[in-house]
Amino acid sequence: MATDERRWERFDRRQRLGRFAALLVGAVVVVGSWEFMDIGVTRPETIPREIADLLTRMYPPDVAYTSAIVGPLIETVQIAALGTIGALVLSLPVALLAAENTTPNAATFWLGKLIVTVSRSVNTIIWALFFVVAFGSGPLAGAVAIAFRSVGFLGKLLGEEIEEIGVGQVEAVRASGASSVQVLLYGILPQVKPALVGLSIYRWDINIRDSTVLGFVGAGGIGVRLFRAVNAFAWQSVATVLIVILGVVVVTESLSAYTRGLVR
Repeated sequence: MATDERRWERFDRRQRLGRFAALLVGAVVVVGSWEFMDIGVTRPETIPREIADLLTRMYPPDVAYTSAIVGPLIETVQIAALGTIGALVLSLPVALLAAENTTPNAATFWLGKLIVTVSRSVNTIIWALFFVVAFGSGPLAGAVAIAFRSVGFLGKLLGEEIEEIGVGQVEAVRASGASSVQVLLYGILPQVKPALVGLSIYRWDINIRDSTVLGFVGAGGIGVRLFRAVNAFAWQSVATVLIVILGVVVVTESLSAYTRGLVR
């Protein structure tokens, strides 16, 4: 008696061929890029020795240098906080423009998408260079750079959250005779509030890390001290700054994860 034997496979033949072709193209791109850029490591046997020499120069960390970086460290946290708050204020109207269900028309929709794209396409350091020229060296340039870089991140994700809201609550508020501002405050914002809080905290966590290097272009913060120490080949001071930055990042990461857990 013949039996119909069937064997389960995760992918059919066409899918397997597609995955293989994608893997092959990826490998060709990597190899081609490596060859095009003429990447080569000369005398790789010296790499462990050079790394060991650098670590030896950095040990022990200059503990006395800690007193000189407390102020810049506080300034770094303030730059990240002000930049995040500024981005939050700016990203709300951008998100409303970039969401299909709240934007007034096609022109404003593409305007919102353009702002999001431009903000996310330019690195924080590049924004900082622009604003150092505009405002001069200091924390103001750093805070504005952080804000402009974060608008794209928050605007994009908030816009996607707004597109997923339920229309029932919005229509109920509008049917009661509410104005456009009241519809926003009582029909839209309550539905995206958890996402708004969570994304803001997450972005602040990212901005803490970004603001630690803004001093390299004169935008204030602990990066100024790090840049000076590297230029002076004061490797023990560099080690102290790196340890402090690592500690701050760990603390903010833990605080961010804990706070995001509260708003879920």
